[in-house]
Amino acid sequence: MNKEGKLNKKFLLCGVAVLAVVLVAVIIALTGKKEEKKEEVKDFGPPINNPDIRVLIMTNDFADITHPVMEVSAAGGMEITYGEEKSETEPGKKESFAPDDPRFGKEDENVSIRIRAKDDGEITLHSIQRAYGTPSYAGIIELRSTEEGIVVINELPLEKYLCKVVPSEMPFYYEPEALKAQAVCARNYAYQQTQQEAYPEYEAQINDSTRYQVYGNCQEDEVTNKAVKETENQVIRFEGELIETFFFSTSCGHTAGLEAWGTEDNAASRYLKSVEVKDEDGDYEAQLPWYKWEIKMPADLLSGLISTNTETEIGTLQDIEITKTGEGGIALQIKATGDKGTVTVDTENKIRKALGGSGFEITKQDGTAEPGSALLPSAFFTIKKEGDTFVISGGGLGHGIGMSQNGANEMAKKGRDYKEILSLFFQGVTVGDEDPGQP
Repeated sequence: MNKEGKLNKKFLLCGVAVLAVVLVAVIIALTGKKEEKKEEVKDFGPPINNPDIRVLIMTNDFADITHPVMEVSAAGGMEITYGEEKSETEPGKKESFAPDDPRFGKEDENVSIRIRAKDDGEITLHSIQRAYGTPSYAGIIELRSTEEGIVVINELPLEKYLCKVVPSEMPFYYEPEALKAQAVCARNYAYQQTQQEAYPEYEAQINDSTRYQVYGNCQEDEVTNKAVKETENQVIRFEGELIETFFFSTSCGHTAGLEAWGTEDNAASRYLKSVEVKDEDGDYEAQLPWYKWEIKMPADLLSGLISTNTETEIGTLQDIEITKTGEGGIALQIKATGDKGTVTVDTENKIRKALGGSGFEITKQDGTAEPGSALLPSAFFTIKKEGDTFVISGGGLGHGIGMSQNGANEMAKKGRDYKEILSLFFQGVTVGDEDPGQP
């Protein structure tokens, strides 16, 4: 069945939103802690089979962690527990909570309010909006009162959590085998997060934004649920250990190794190598818009961006050199020389940030253009000066380490299954059919 032929308005918006997440996450969100965190690759032992995960639900546009109020309902009614007390609501009836709600107890008591749908259905949070509309969540919704507002935590089994991660991270109309690859990557990442707490004061391991994995921005779909179910409990291991499954939007025919983040190669992370994303017919993504791109930037504009982004006054830019490259041609170090100073920048993220900003356009190989943003599309580029203009010719979208999501989709179109896809991007690994709770 042609899934794309049956898109309704909400799903179309959500598909666009997922693509936006993929693009924005790698161009904007990774300027912050998410990508910095990725620079340390760790080993993880065997996870517990399908543990609960606690997800902090953020406000609209994932802007904040506290809500001024929260209004909830469930189609079959709710059971609300607070301290030793318990109450129920009628089916569909909305219940509102403010930070000073007496059910939170006195200030020194810090009582949590836990809400469960009576029919084991989902709880709708009417006070926030996501790409597909007003979101609903399985499991338990826990509310905590703080001086800043209400903190909302969704506690649910990890496999159920994945059902709202996969469609939020990859469009549901992508190939089934690509969706399975995404599901396994998301499962590995989620298991790792259950080993630590990003918000220990709320006993929450992650939030629902691009800082971790996007969760609940798009509605569940039967196709993505099937991808989760058909890979249930399957994880990726290297030499018996759970791996870190980084992914990005689009490659230029190569991925990058950990040297791109300034991380020394070691025995535990040998699975993260630079690989060629191609077969006997050529690069899988050669026909995609982001496979190649070009930026033409006036010298005075680029001078200002570099000075601002590196906090180094270089004056008018005279020259830029790529002084160190990694496998596949990724820029690992650049040197920018102006009439007032010189600055050297290392690692792909910092290089992309140094040259990023606004005031210019990025022309993709299909002729369409995107406005410049906080990061260059990737660090796979060359640069040359033509008169008073610098021309940056690059390819790919994202940090380039791990799995290319569009590469996975193109591989799936050519008949590759999810294990073949994962085994290309993560070298020397096994995709386990066994219970991930077993070593």
